[in-house]
Amino acid sequence: MSDSDLISLYSGRILELAAGIPLTGRLPAPQGSAKKRSALCGSAITADVVLHDGRVAEFAQDVRACALGQASAAILGKVVIGRSRAELERARDQLTAMLKQQGPAPDAPFDGYEVLIPARDYRNRHASILLALDAACEAAAAAEAAR
Repeated sequence: MSDSDLISLYSGRILELAAGIPLTGRLPAPQGSAKKRSALCGSAITADVVLHDGRVAEFAQDVRACALGQASAAILGKVVIGRSRAELERARDQLTAMLKQQGPAPDAPFDGYEVLIPARDYRNRHASILLALDAACEAAAAAEAAR
């Protein structure tokens, strides 16, 4: 990866997002939790959720990830409250398509993931970018199964 590639990939906006992740930590009594880890880079995210009427009412995430994984967690953290499991899964699927199949950014309110379009060309970064949504989807599924 050249210096100009790194500058493009780690833009100021991505670094700002990584520095300001909302909803960090763990919930005291989650209905569902999930930990996802990227074997390639070692990044890991644990998500906790509480659902109310099928929507995320409380959310927390313990983020131990690279800047791209942190940026992804920040984007999710800003919009996760009030979302259904189906909305989270659709966003995850759209983000996967954006990264791996040159698809568009996910639909609103997840359209903030557009900032990560430059990471398309770096397949080794995709897993860490997907961690936050993967963990949130799995935690929501666990919360639904526990009910």
